[in-house]
Amino acid sequence: MIDGIAFAILLAVLAVIVVAKSVVVVRQGYEYTLERLGRYTQTLRPGFSLIVPFIDRVGHRINMMEQVLDIPTQEVITRDNAIVSVDAVVFFQVLDAAKAAYEVSDLLVAITNLAQTNLRTVMGSMDLDESLSKRDEINARLLSVVDEATMPWGVKVTRVEVRDIRPPQDIVNAMARQMKAEREKRAVTLEAEGQRAAAILRAEGEKQAQILEAEGRREAAFRDAEARERSAEAEANATAMVSRAIAEGDVQAINYFVAQRYVESLEAFARSPNAKTLFLPLEATAIAGALGGIADLVKEAKAGADAAGAGESRRPEAPAEPAPRLVDHGRERVAVPQAGGPAANPWTTG
Repeated sequence: MIDGIAFAILLAVLAVIVVAKSVVVVRQGYEYTLERLGRYTQTLRPGFSLIVPFIDRVGHRINMMEQVLDIPTQEVITRDNAIVSVDAVVFFQVLDAAKAAYEVSDLLVAITNLAQTNLRTVMGSMDLDESLSKRDEINARLLSVVDEATMPWGVKVTRVEVRDIRPPQDIVNAMARQMKAEREKRAVTLEAEGQRAAAILRAEGEKQAQILEAEGRREAAFRDAEARERSAEAEANATAMVSRAIAEGDVQAINYFVAQRYVESLEAFARSPNAKTLFLPLEATAIAGALGGIADLVKEAKAGADAAGAGESRRPEAPAEPAPRLVDHGRERVAVPQAGGPAANPWTTG
């Protein structure tokens, strides 16, 4: 009885072990390789699978998700013999679990070494300036080379990124000085261009001002010439009229011009700021006579106009004897005899 119970328990344990060995559950994102007596037979997909216990076994559990692999920092010598420290990251995904498991011994180590080697090759073919400024080109070349090399392993390299490029400190200092000098050069160039543009604008402004000034002087000269021409025409007309009047026997016309010149000269003397006392010459009576002649001319012209309107001619009556007239010039007064009066010497009063 006891032996029967023990045998039943043994059979139950063996059944549990057989079931456990024959059932395989694959997690999502992974694939398992199945080996029968040490030889690869198939790949188990995510989910529930039955295998032959004690004959089949799971060989490799392959991660099928996209993975990130850090490339350790290494020193690279550029084409211009500059030593820089570089590290990178590689993004890859396994597409064929069997190849990833059986075509390469250690997939992660193989990808790391492959990326490091090609990183040295790519950056060693560039100058330091190109290495610092052409990261996209470096990434593209690395991606092309590494992806092609890992294709037989059933791996797809999606991205390769250079994470950091660190030149030596002395090169960094030299680059900083170079950048400073370049910026100072640019600033000096811009300042010189600004000064040049300002000088050109000032010269153009001065040129335009001189042109306008010259045009103004030319216009003023034309106007002055025109004024002098008209003045000369007026003087010529007046002279011609006087000449005609003299030719016709009217001598009083000469007295008009002579008296006008005398009066203008006296007015100029009177307006002088330095003149305190005005001495008139003894010939001032001639001025009074000229003024009287002007009065006679005016009366004769008026009488002629009245005679022409009434149809008869008559001479104007002789003017009454006028009294001496005082002419004020600032603080001084000058007595001037009137035309037609008795001749008298001029006098001054303070």
